[in-house]
Parts: sequence; C-alpha cells; structure tokens
Amino acid sequence: MSDVAIRVEGLSKRYRIAPAVLRNYRTLQEDLLRLPQRLWSAARGQAARREEFWALQDVSFEVREGEALGIVGRNGAGKSTLLKILSRITDPTAGRAEVYGRVGSLLEVGTGFHAELTGRENIYLNGAVLGMRRHEIQRRFDEIVAFSEVEQFLETPVKHFSSGMYMRLAFAVAAHLEPEILLVDEVLAVGDIAFQRKCLGKMQEVAKSGRTVLFVSHNINAVEELCQSALLLEHGRVVRHDQDVRSVLKQYLFGEQTASLVAEWHNRDSQFSHPAFTPSRFFIADARGDSHPMPVSNDDEFYVQIEGDIIQPEPSLSLGYAIYAEDGTLLYSSFQTDSDEQDWPKLSVGRCVLRCQIPVRLLNEGTYRLELIGLVHRRSWLMEPGVSAPQMTLVIQGGLSDSPYYVAKRPGVLGPVLTWTAAS
Repeated sequence: MSDVAIRVEGLSKRYRIAPAVLRNYRTLQEDLLRLPQRLWSAARGQAARREEFWALQDVSFEVREGEALGIVGRNGAGKSTLLKILSRITDPTAGRAEVYGRVGSLLEVGTGFHAELTGRENIYLNGAVLGMRRHEIQRRFDEIVAFSEVEQFLETPVKHFSSGMYMRLAFAVAAHLEPEILLVDEVLAVGDIAFQRKCLGKMQEVAKSGRTVLFVSHNINAVEELCQSALLLEHGRVVRHDQDVRSVLKQYLFGEQTASLVAEWHNRDSQFSHPAFTPSRFFIADARGDSHPMPVSNDDEFYVQIEGDIIQPEPSLSLGYAIYAEDGTLLYSSFQTDSDEQDWPKLSVGRCVLRCQIPVRLLNEGTYRLELIGLVHRRSWLMEPGVSAPQMTLVIQGGLSDSPYYVAKRPGVLGPVLTWTAAS
C-alpha cells in the first residue's frame, strides 16, 4: 500500500478577469447619454475582453503520510488557490490532485462556519462535514471548547464573535476533529502571541501523531520549526520542493539575490519617484564610497549608502534602512533623523548622498536582507518597509573575532566583540 497522502500532477487553475478601466467620476446623466454607444459596441462584439490569469501552472508534488509540508511564496503566488483545490472548494482547470484521507481545512477565518448558528452548533456542523458521527464529536467537544477559550460565548451566534474568537474556535474544530490531513492557511496571522504559540504546538502534536499537515504561512520561524519539507511557489509555479527547509526559506526570502550576491539596487525603471526624494542607488560601500564586493568580512569598514535627488525640500524627510536576518526577523532599522536634530545631515535641493556605517563586528556570519525605507514624517511613506521597499543583500563571512576559540560562525544572530574587564 502506498504511503502517499497527497499526489498533485500538472495542476493548473485559470481565472478570467476583466481588464481594469481607468476613468474619472461621471454623473448619472453622462452615463445615460453614453448607454446607447456601449450597447451598440456590445452588439458588435466590441465589449471589453476578459483577460486570463493563471493562479497555478503545472504544479506537481507529493506529500507522504505523516509529513508536514510548509508552502511559502509571496502574495499572489497561488498558495491559497492550491489549498482550495485540495479542499475541493474549487476545481482545477487542468491536471489532477489525489487526496487519500479525511481532510480538515482552515483556509481563512471561520471557513465552514454558518454565521447564524451558535458556536456549539458550528462545532457539530463542522464535524458532520468531516464525516464524523455525533458521538465522535461529543468525545472531543470539551477539548475543543477548552482550547478555543470561548466557553462563555458558546451559545452565541458566531456572527457576533470577534475575528480572534472566530479564529480560536475555527482552529480548535479543524485540529481536534481528527482529520487525517490538515490544511492550514495563515492561521497564525490572527490572534495574540499566546494563541499563536498554542496553535503551533497543536499542529506539532498533530504532525507527530502521524497525520499529514500542509501549512501555508509567512511566519518563517513557524514553518522551519514545524515542517520536514518546504515548497516554494512563484507566480503559480513550483520553484523548489525540498526537505532542506532552511535552504528553501532562504531562497524565498532572498530570491535570486542569494546566488548572485547582489549588493546594490538601482531605480532603473523609475519605480520610486517623489519630489521630496527620488532614490537612484542603494548599496554596500567601502570607505571611499565605492561598491564593496561580496562577501564582506566582519572586521571590514563598510557602509550602507543611499543616493538620490531632492526636488522639493521637506524638513520632515526621514531616510534609512531596515536589516533582516535569514529567518525574516527585523534586527533593527535606522534613519538619519534618529539622533538629536542638530546632528542630522544637512539635506538640500539637488544630489543627495547619505552614508551609515554598520558597526564593525556587530553581525554574525550569514546572509542579510536590507530594505531602503523613507517617509515624510506623519504624512506618507516614500518606500514602506515590508511592502514595496527596494532591497539588497549583505553577505558576511569571517572577521568574527580574534579569539582562538572561534574559528567558525558564532551562535546567535549577532556576533559583537565586546570589551571585558575584571573587577578588583
């Protein structure tokens, strides 16, 4: 008997979308006057054509029984579409997916809940959908309620629940009604820290019990801790499927920059343009202001350098960078306005060059992602961190310490060499 829980072969999903039409606001009178023209165009077959969008394209992979697979990718990569097909919520356009076992899914807050039913009634409804008998649901009922921590509101229609309460109950039902395959999409995106840890612990328990878990999340630490393998999706295609979870996550975080060691960014397509500041270049520089080759030794003197142009001076302009570890953790961010106002660099109309030295022997060996961030304080972002900010890669190797005890990477994210003295 095969130990495959899920087999996906050539799976594709196509959606048809109408092209966006940009237009100014019009009055009802103007719309009525143009109605005959639109009807005539439609009759002649000149109506706006619908464009095709492929959410998934030729996706193939297998998941073994008892395996926890982490699915990662940027927004729009096709992760949720894949889980909806596996949950039989939507049909594929091409290809096939074979699922061997009873599936429990939590694809968004309250999936499968009926808003008018109470929390108690929804527990029994979801159990019935999973094919469980009433006595099986009753056996797990107290555990579900205790985990969800919504006992006080159990007889209240779930339409009155907050999003956190919804998520608690929905996850408790999905995880406790003993599905053989559990599909989870961004369950850790809602709820407080204690609840997120509780969910992760429950999923680990489910995985260790021999059940199969497909886990979609942007929480890199959770994916690495829970999963034995990882699958990276980009633009609806499988880029990589590997049991080396850390390597897949690194590729997801840094993309092709990891391989090419790109240590600078250029605003080639004028993607970012603002009178207060239009960036042109963002890179790792040496003491002379030239591009520093990768990798960088940790005892080298190197700088983050920002170049651009100012057309209209803004007194509240703040420019800086954010630096992230391999797991996506923000280590720190820094702006030229962090210090006392009298110490800020003077910015004027025309060419602008800002430099910030990363302290020698602060970071450990590894690959770091840097984002160029900027804003007009309390008004608007020019480059928003975590959303659309320009990025580059910093790779550090060697120069960690003069100590004979450290000949390889030191433990931890940071690797500062601090001064010690002996108290008399």
